[in-house]
Amino acid sequence: MIAREDFIFTIGYDGERAVVDGKAKKQYGRLGTMELAEEGLYRAAFSSALYSKNAEEMKQFIEYFNGKAGTAFATAEELERLFGVKLEQVSKTLIL
Repeated sequence: MIAREDFIFTIGYDGERAVVDGKAKKQYGRLGTMELAEEGLYRAAFSSALYSKNAEEMKQFIEYFNGKAGTAFATAEELERLFGVKLEQVSKTLIL
């Protein structure tokens, strides 16, 4: 499994490698889930909550996102589709 910072800033895949936004990772990689959400980085915040596998953290993000976006998402699966993010077993990265 790749590191949390690599996962939350993955922008795509090249075969077996995750392609990572190196600039965003450097600037925001140390922020927690809700800090990322407060910065408006909702996809990264969702990825962070998904990576943590912490139900309370995911619930907190969903409530925050729904409040900001005026939506009514209830599950992580719904947000996986919205953001195009899924927890995959990848061991290599390509930093751009």
